[in-house]
Amino acid sequence: MNKTIASPAAPAAVGPYCQAKLCGNTLYTSGQLGLVPETGKLAEGIEGQAHQALKNLGAVLTEAGMTYADVAKTTCFLANISDFAAFNAIYAEYFKGEVPARSCFAVKDLPMGGLVEVEAIAVK
Repeated sequence: MNKTIASPAAPAAVGPYCQAKLCGNTLYTSGQLGLVPETGKLAEGIEGQAHQALKNLGAVLTEAGMTYADVAKTTCFLANISDFAAFNAIYAEYFKGEVPARSCFAVKDLPMGGLVEVEAIAVK
């Protein structure tokens, strides 16, 4: 089983890719930026973009019949490593209890001038 997942509550892909693929009971998401679905524009600042990216991830998870609790691994990209503490504080609001494994690192640039991008692997 290899099913494309597309949530109308998350921004559409900004390139030739899908929001996520469900392969059996494992979901592989594309990176979610802090784009506001209704406007297609980035939320304000690292806090706004972090919340929005994680909400977008949540919408994709929901579309696949999953929740944040099903996430086994995330990869988080920051445009500036000095935003690490602020991002961690917001991330902890979405992932509680048994948190997923995670990589988080700074990159030179993110699409559309984003400050944060989050991708995940979830298993039901």
